[in-house]
Amino acid sequence: MAIAEMKKLRLVVPRASKEEFLRELQSCGSVDISEIKEEGLPELIKSEEETGNTKTQLQVLSNALDLLGKYAPVKTPLLAEKPGVEKDVLLSSEGLEEAAKTAAGLLEKESRIRQISSDESSTRMTLESMEPWLAMDMAVETNSTERCSIKLGMLGAAASPESIKASLSEITECADIVQISKDKTKQYVCVVCLKEDTDKVMDCLHKCGFIQADFSGLSGTPADIKESLSAELAELAQEKEKLKNEITAAGPERDNLKLAHGKASTLLEKQQAESLLQGTESCLVMSGWLLARDEAKMAPVFEKYGCAWETEVPKEEEYADVPVKLDNNAYTDALNMVTNMYSLPAYGTVDANPSMSFFFVLIYGLMMADIGYGIIMIIAAIVALKKIKPEAGTLSFCRLLLYGGISTLICGFLTGGCFGDAPKILVHMFNPESTWEGLPALFSPTEDSTMVLVGAMVLGLIHLNFGMFINFRKRIKKGQTIDALMDEGAQWVLLAGLILIGLNVLLGTATKQIGIIVAAAGAVILVLGSMRSAKGLGKLTAPFSCFYNQATGWFGDILSYSRIMALMLAGGVVAQVFNNIAAMPAESMGITPVSVIAFILIFLIGHALNFGLNLLGCFVHDLRLQCLEFFGKFYEDGGKPFRPLKATSKFAKVR
Repeated sequence: MAIAEMKKLRLVVPRASKEEFLRELQSCGSVDISEIKEEGLPELIKSEEETGNTKTQLQVLSNALDLLGKYAPVKTPLLAEKPGVEKDVLLSSEGLEEAAKTAAGLLEKESRIRQISSDESSTRMTLESMEPWLAMDMAVETNSTERCSIKLGMLGAAASPESIKASLSEITECADIVQISKDKTKQYVCVVCLKEDTDKVMDCLHKCGFIQADFSGLSGTPADIKESLSAELAELAQEKEKLKNEITAAGPERDNLKLAHGKASTLLEKQQAESLLQGTESCLVMSGWLLARDEAKMAPVFEKYGCAWETEVPKEEEYADVPVKLDNNAYTDALNMVTNMYSLPAYGTVDANPSMSFFFVLIYGLMMADIGYGIIMIIAAIVALKKIKPEAGTLSFCRLLLYGGISTLICGFLTGGCFGDAPKILVHMFNPESTWEGLPALFSPTEDSTMVLVGAMVLGLIHLNFGMFINFRKRIKKGQTIDALMDEGAQWVLLAGLILIGLNVLLGTATKQIGIIVAAAGAVILVLGSMRSAKGLGKLTAPFSCFYNQATGWFGDILSYSRIMALMLAGGVVAQVFNNIAAMPAESMGITPVSVIAFILIFLIGHALNFGLNLLGCFVHDLRLQCLEFFGKFYEDGGKPFRPLKATSKFAKVR
C-alpha cells in the first residue's frame, strides 16, 4: 500500500520492428513512454507523427454515435455492465476505415437534414410573405408596361390612400395607387404612374412611408408562387424524412462503430507514443518509465524484438519527472478518487490513502450517522458492484460508497437515528399512548451536542497528530532526525504538558506542576527549532511568529472539526422535521388511508432531499478536512499519473 516503484527505461529497437513492438507494449500496459531529454545523442530523425487522420476518425465516430443516440436511441438498464472486448481486437485496425466511412456518411445525412431545415425556414418565410398578395393576378416580376411604371410595396396601416392620391395628383395626373390587401400593421398596394414621373412619384411615396416590396428570385403570380413553394416544402419534408429513416435504419451499426471507436482510441495512443520516439534510418530510440515489478515480465519482450535496453533507479533530482502509480488493496483503493481529485503525491513521498482511509470513512459515518441512510448506501453500492462490475474511478466510488454506508450504519446505531426519529414517530402515530422514546443511543447529536462537539475536536486532534506522526516518520527515514525532533517532537512535548495541565483543571489530578514543566520544555525546543534556520533579526522575531502561527494554526485546524457535529446535527434535525410534518395528517384526522398516503409521500420526498444533500455535503466537508487539515501536516503533492501505453475503449471493458 504505497507508491509503486518505477525504473527509468532507455531502449533502442530496430525500425523494422516498430509497429509490432509498439503493439506488444500496448498489450502489456507496463511502459509509460516519455519525451527524450538526454543530451549527447547522435543527430536523430524524428519519428513521423500520423495522429491527425486518426483524431479526425475518432471525432467522426464519436459524433456518429451521438447521432445514433438521437435518432435511434436504445434503452439500456440503469446499471448495465459494459460489454467486454479482447485486447487483440482493439490492437487491430481491421475495419476501422470502413466504419469511419459509415460514420462520415451518417454525418453527411445529418448535415443535409440541417440544410433542409434551414431551407424550409426560408421557404416558409417567403410563403408567408406571399399571403397578402394572393388577390393580385399580376406576375410579381412585372414592373412596367410600354408607357407605365409599376411598383409594389407596403404602407403603414394608418396611412390614407385617398390623401396619398391627393398628394400624387399635385405632382401628376397620371398616377394611381390600388390597395391589394390590409392587415393590422400594413397596407399592401400597387402604384402605377408614367415612366417619366417615376422618380417624382417615388419621392412622394417615400415621404408617406412607402416601402417597396422585394420579389427578387421569384416569378409568376402570387398564387402560382404559393403553389410552387408549397410543392417545394413537401419535397423538402419528404427528403428530410427519408434521411431521418436512413439514419434510424443504421442503428444496428452502433456496436460496430463503438468497436471502431475503441480501435481508433488505441491506434491514437500508439501514434502519440510513436511521436515521442527518435531514430536513425535503421533504429529507434525510446525513453520512458517502467514499473519495477514488471521488469522481469518485459525483459523477454525486449529481447524478442532485438532491443538494446537498460533500466535504472531514478535519482532524487529526477523525482519530479517520475510518474506515480498508487498500489493499494481493495479497501484503501476506494480513496483513490479522493486523492485524484486533490493531487497525486510526488514520487518518493508518502501515499496518503492507507493513512486517510480509516479517518475518511469514520468522519463520513459520523456526519451522516443514520441507520436508514446507511442501509440505502450499502444496497446501492452492492447492486452497482454486482450489476455494472465497475473499473478504475467508478470502482473506487462504489467501494467508497459501500464503506461510507457501513460507517453510517454503525454510527446510526450509536446515535439511535433511523431516518431521523422515524421509528418513534411511527409507534406514536399508531399508539398515541405509547411512552417509547425511540431507539437506544449511546449519544444523541440533538441532546448531547456539547459532548459531540468536544468529541469532534478530540477526533480532530488525533487526526492532525497522526498526520504529524507520518511527517515525523518520513523525516526520520530521510535522515532529518534533528528537524523531526525540534518540530513535531517539540509540539508533542508541548501538547503533553498542556494535556497534563488540562487534566488538573478538569479532574483535579496532581499533574499541574509536571504539566507546566513539560509544556515549558516543549516550548523552548520549539523556539530553538524556529530559530535554527533564521538569520539576522529573524532570530529575534522567530519565537513570536512561531508561537503565533502555532496557536492560530492549531486553533483554526481543530475548530474546523466542529463541522462533524454541525452536519450530524443538521441531518438529524431536518430528518425529524420531515417526520413531524409527515405525521401531522395522522395526528389531526387519525389513521386513515388519506393520512397514511400523505405520510408516505411527505416522508419519501423529505428524506430523499435530506439524503441527497447529506450525501454530497458530508463528502465535501470530509474531503475538506482531509485535503486541508490532514494533508497540510505531511502531504507533498505534484505527482503526475502513470499513463502506460495500452489498449483503451470508452464503450467496453478491455480483456
